[in-house]
Amino acid sequence: MVAGLKRRIDLNADVGEMDAADDAALMPYLSSANIACGFHAGSPLRMRETVALCKAHGVAVGAHPSYWDRAHFGRRELDIPADEIRELVRYQIGALQAVAAAQGVRVGHVKPHGALYNRSARDAVVADAIADAVASVDAGLMLVGLAGSESLAAGRRAGLRVAAEGFADRRYTAQARLVPRSSPDACIESTDEAVAQVLGMLSDGRVRASSGEDVALSVDTVCLHGDGPSALAFARALRSRLEGEGVEISAERP
Repeated sequence: MVAGLKRRIDLNADVGEMDAADDAALMPYLSSANIACGFHAGSPLRMRETVALCKAHGVAVGAHPSYWDRAHFGRRELDIPADEIRELVRYQIGALQAVAAAQGVRVGHVKPHGALYNRSARDAVVADAIADAVASVDAGLMLVGLAGSESLAAGRRAGLRVAAEGFADRRYTAQARLVPRSSPDACIESTDEAVAQVLGMLSDGRVRASSGEDVALSVDTVCLHGDGPSALAFARALRSRLEGEGVEISAERP
């Protein structure tokens, strides 16, 4: 048994982006899901189908807004003003809310995607624009952002509940930021390594940086990328290990 583990953690994934069959296989292992709202991936039909999957499995539904950039899957940073970012986030949340409401499902959280997520982690102006958009749509929504980032600080300034996110399948820098995807060691491909990284976050509140040092990282939710080739294997192994350690997998976050 691992000493000092958190007794409860949320396990989330970004879904509605790729193959619907992959989402269906992954869903039983999650407690919350971030659904693509059409700007980087997905469509109104995929949103409807993915909400239905979440409902069937008791998985909490969240919006996953992005830059309008389907050609680059939302992973290219765009030089657009904060006012435009605020409106595109509002638009995408509203779209998912409408699709979810038609099925009697409430959208409970918002997690930006890709380049928008990473920019909001370091850029207070962009982070405030996103937080303001979320609060203006529904002040009861939770904002999910990178642990220790500007995104969470902006959410608190806007009066939102926030959830600090860690990643099972991404490596970290010494500054507790994600190693850029352009780096060959950005992603973790070993299931054992991914599980060990999460156990470190939940027991010691630390993660091993790619440069070798241990970095403080306190998390409320852990992400598995739904588009990753090993997402299902990671989710199955991680959930089995955490539940074996007596950790409850639940979307009930602070």
